[in-house]
Amino acid sequence: MALVLGINAWHGDSSAAIIKDGKLIAAVEEERFLRIKHWAGLPVESMKYCLKEAGAQFGDLEHIAINLNPRVNNLRRLLHLIRHRPDLGLVMERLRKRSKAKSVGEKIADAFPQEKMRAEVHHIEHHLAHLASSYLCSPFDEAVNLSVDGMGDFASAAWGMGRGQSLSVEGRVYFPHSLGIFYSVMTQWLGFPHYGDEYKIMGLAPYGKPEHLDLMRQIVRVQADGTFELDLRYFRHHREAVPYTWDKGSPEVGTLYTPALEELLGPARKKEEPLDQRHKDIARSVQAMYEEAFFAMLASLHKKYQCDALTLSGGCAMNSVANGKVFSRSPFKKLYIQSAAGDAGGAIGAGMVVAQQLGGASVPRHHCLHAYWGPQFSEEDYRSLLNAEQARIRDAGCEVTAYTADETEKLCASTAQAISEGKVIGWFQGRLEWGPRALGNRSILGDPRRADMKDILNAKIKRRESFRPFAPSVLREAVGEWFETDDDVPFMMQVYQVREERRSKIPAVTHVDGSGRLQTVYRETNPMYHRVIEHFRDLTGVPMVLNTSFNENEPVVCHPKEALDCFLRTKMDVLVLGNQMLQRRG
Repeated sequence: MALVLGINAWHGDSSAAIIKDGKLIAAVEEERFLRIKHWAGLPVESMKYCLKEAGAQFGDLEHIAINLNPRVNNLRRLLHLIRHRPDLGLVMERLRKRSKAKSVGEKIADAFPQEKMRAEVHHIEHHLAHLASSYLCSPFDEAVNLSVDGMGDFASAAWGMGRGQSLSVEGRVYFPHSLGIFYSVMTQWLGFPHYGDEYKIMGLAPYGKPEHLDLMRQIVRVQADGTFELDLRYFRHHREAVPYTWDKGSPEVGTLYTPALEELLGPARKKEEPLDQRHKDIARSVQAMYEEAFFAMLASLHKKYQCDALTLSGGCAMNSVANGKVFSRSPFKKLYIQSAAGDAGGAIGAGMVVAQQLGGASVPRHHCLHAYWGPQFSEEDYRSLLNAEQARIRDAGCEVTAYTADETEKLCASTAQAISEGKVIGWFQGRLEWGPRALGNRSILGDPRRADMKDILNAKIKRRESFRPFAPSVLREAVGEWFETDDDVPFMMQVYQVREERRSKIPAVTHVDGSGRLQTVYRETNPMYHRVIEHFRDLTGVPMVLNTSFNENEPVVCHPKEALDCFLRTKMDVLVLGNQMLQRRG
């Protein structure tokens, strides 16, 4: 079976993944190498890393899969042009994007000038790649699969049934109607202009009430068949050439709403203006509207397919608040969401679709139990770095303790002790996580029992909005004792309610509405992280730690030097690099 290199290119979170005999070997986002959040373009460094992990040269590669196909949904494109008559600038922009998609092979070849390109480029429909990224990685023999995002290949949502090795797209919501664009428009209106800021609305929503849901229903209309439509008076994306930047940098998106939205809701909040209660109520109403449309789709799909297993994908599958209500507000009883549910995950999906096409039923499916698919480093790498940086470490008032390979238990106990003392720990181990969440290999750890831990983290490192919550990493075996829903959440993709009697014990990871965006930690997939939490439980009676991403307003750290630099320029107390522990004296 040949290698298949999957890529997500010219979308946000450009990425690459490599598949061998149906099995995932490596996957990583380009932002981790280039240090630019959500980097868009051709993921050259990610491709190089994946090939290295597979022990292959670019010139040996026979198949490259990309998660876009300019040849699909063309009848819908034509009907849209006839109905809406968009301006010439928008038409030209769409044609330029399609032309770029068709020349992918040339651009890839140019990025590897030292080797002759032999690989065939396979264009996989954007939403098929999304669906495959979750279903083909899931543990289910059959499942209903739903992808919901902003837009890709002229569709914003798609669904179908997966059985065994087979998966198809059986229905779509087409451009210009999009729940993802609705959420992005409201994120912009609320004064958060950057690509990827939608998660801030989820964090803000619990501080408000859905007082403006009736207004939201004027913007989004749920249909009798479970799909949805936008009232296009409030949107620009279907008629005008909204400025988009999708190449060689962080994505930038121009204003997506029309003056009619401000006539409906009032003036948009400027970024620097304070957030008042009405803004919080609007945020809650936006989330409520999203959930209303989302659960209408789920009800319709369950009725259609009569299957209790569900996989979710697409950028909207990052809405962990809605995901956490799937069991309570839909008939589905089993759920799987891949760790990179957004566009980055399309690299895995596209690669797996092609692997299945090439190998048929003989290609096994790969259940992704964990997200540790990125670069890793050795103890020698850590020691060499610390030796080279001795002067900086000494000037920062730090001391280094080197644990041997046989002293890992002692290191885990020392880390847990430091957490219990209120110290902030930078934790760097093993392979980098795939997807946006830090899951115990590139994490900052803290004590969930301290009501002031959020303020401590924001003062020392994060400096982020006060309304944004921090997450708990909890031993899988303890979930039912602490949360109202006892389920597997390995990738921090669901928000569940903390049991009411437990909330006062873990205020640092309990949101204002009593919820927590948990990660379930398993001895089998991350034994060292699991052991740290066990030691913390033995010290405190609490089987979880606060976990946030190891970064400071930048992509999650990838290389140990980035971790050391972040540690030294912030007020972090302890840094653990493999078996090396740095502590600030005093």
